[in-house]
Amino acid sequence: MRFLDLAATSAAVGATSGRRAKVELLADALRRLDPSEVAAGSGWLAGELRQRQTGVGWASLRDLPPPATEPTLSVSAVDAAIDEIAAVHGAGSQARRRALVHALYAAATVDEQRLLTGLFLGELRHGAQAGLLADAIARAAGVPVAVVRRALLLAGDLRAVAVAALGGGASALAEFGLRVGRPLAPMLAQSASTVDEALAATGVPAVVDVKLDGIRIQVHRSGSDIAVFSRSLDEITTRVPEVVAAVRALPAREIVLDGEAIGLDATGRPLPFQQTSSAAARRAGSAGPAAGAPVAPAVRAAAERTGETVLTPYFFDLLHLDGVDLIDLPGRERWAALRGTADAALLVGRVEVDDPERAGEAFAAALDAGQEGVVVKAPDAPYDAGRRGAAWVKVKPRHTLDLVVLAVEWGSGRRTGWLSNLHLGARDPGTGGFVMLGKTFKGLTDDLLRWQTERFLGLAVDRGDWVVRVRPEQVVEIAFDGVQSSSRYPGGVALRFARVVRYRDDKTAAEADTIDAVRAIHAGRPPG
Repeated sequence: MRFLDLAATSAAVGATSGRRAKVELLADALRRLDPSEVAAGSGWLAGELRQRQTGVGWASLRDLPPPATEPTLSVSAVDAAIDEIAAVHGAGSQARRRALVHALYAAATVDEQRLLTGLFLGELRHGAQAGLLADAIARAAGVPVAVVRRALLLAGDLRAVAVAALGGGASALAEFGLRVGRPLAPMLAQSASTVDEALAATGVPAVVDVKLDGIRIQVHRSGSDIAVFSRSLDEITTRVPEVVAAVRALPAREIVLDGEAIGLDATGRPLPFQQTSSAAARRAGSAGPAAGAPVAPAVRAAAERTGETVLTPYFFDLLHLDGVDLIDLPGRERWAALRGTADAALLVGRVEVDDPERAGEAFAAALDAGQEGVVVKAPDAPYDAGRRGAAWVKVKPRHTLDLVVLAVEWGSGRRTGWLSNLHLGARDPGTGGFVMLGKTFKGLTDDLLRWQTERFLGLAVDRGDWVVRVRPEQVVEIAFDGVQSSSRYPGGVALRFARVVRYRDDKTAAEADTIDAVRAIHAGRPPG
């Protein structure tokens, strides 16, 4: 299949609003893929590269060659080129990778370059989420969509499911099951603004779990073999020896656990998410086990051996135990089995509630302990792998700040022709300037996109092909979930999950929130 045809499908899906029409476009593209191209092509339609890590970022995509005038690339050729790029490492790798990227882009047309950039940067926004792809795979393969979705939930790999469905139909999909050692897509939680709202979704009685701001872990054990997977299903076993030690000490032959690993300070309070994430990524640091934290003996011993930051595992669900799959059982039965298997020091804090008052008390207690919030759960619900249903609802405090727009990026896909991604800055009272905190394109309606395109072109001081820099005058209210350390931005901090609430035409840039307020939130202090 020509790569140009896949790029055309991506553009068409992005320009189409109806779900059924999107599914038909995607299914047609899947049918036209050669069997050897399905793994790569289906992933691209979902905005994912088969090669998870390529080393290609914004810096690699600067000063690209002009696009080709005629299409010559095939899906298989592009996949092979990305394989070669991803394999580059060692001395001189940066120059070698850049040369390979430029060679690929030189052979790509304008539309093909646009698709490549979206894939490399993980910013392909054409509206083809996993749910749509599941429907499209079912349509293309002529199998029931429920069979595809079940296989997708258990396999946790859209590409593998697409290959099986298009190559072997329903019988091949039926072979997917919970297999110890193979990660499955984790169950996810909806969001609510309050615990009352969460309880309205789950019903009562409900359980309220402490929501830890750690890294999601799924742990598989079969005999002496233990594997730990991240939320994105990457294996991270060697990075979390404490987790391995804790699970090795459990009285089980085969087990699959769902939970979080989190770093703790010397008082037992959680470290900022970025420190937990960095510890998992690099195993850097020298902190010993937290003195006042409820750390299981196996975790403590593993941490003392490594002499590094402790990543304590806390589990909240049990999916398989000694040959028996538990995912279809009600939560209360899975959790009872978990309590009977794991030491209490390894379990997420959980209370059962039957009214909003008790749920509110649990939420307040979690925040007082330095945790991120709570997850309210319906005890009768099965483990709905890979789904974000109403059975689990997370509640977190929401921060808002009034910031200033410093620049805006041109959109792609459905947002082509509109200014979309906002560069956000906080006021620096010391210099009178502004400190960039990150970017966001979330929360923007079509009306806002139209309005802000006109507004920021009117404020432009430098109109680039990608970024339009503007006079720092427009204030925008931004909601976000937290602040993390960042070496990417000059203030040393960045917003997490920022999204637009509204534009504040009633405020001037001189009234915007300061970088000091942002740093206060980062430090866990209320600003002001």
